[in-house]
Amino acid sequence: MTTATVEIKNNIALDLLQYLENIGMLRVVKPKSASVNPKLSERFAGSLSKESVREMQQELNSMRNEWE
Repeated sequence: MTTATVEIKNNIALDLLQYLENIGMLRVVKPKSASVNPKLSERFAGSLSKESVREMQQELNSMRNEWE
């Protein structure tokens, strides 16, 4: 048995897949929400305190100004 991921383009394709499932040719598996990888910005949002972020921004700005 092989697993494949497909992108359904329209309702006709969805109906066809449901028909194939009904006659036993395939099984439609709903995607797990955990398998979808969130963006790193969403994953780590709020992991740093606002004070830490402010200090890091100031340090970055001072390092950038050293090049000028």
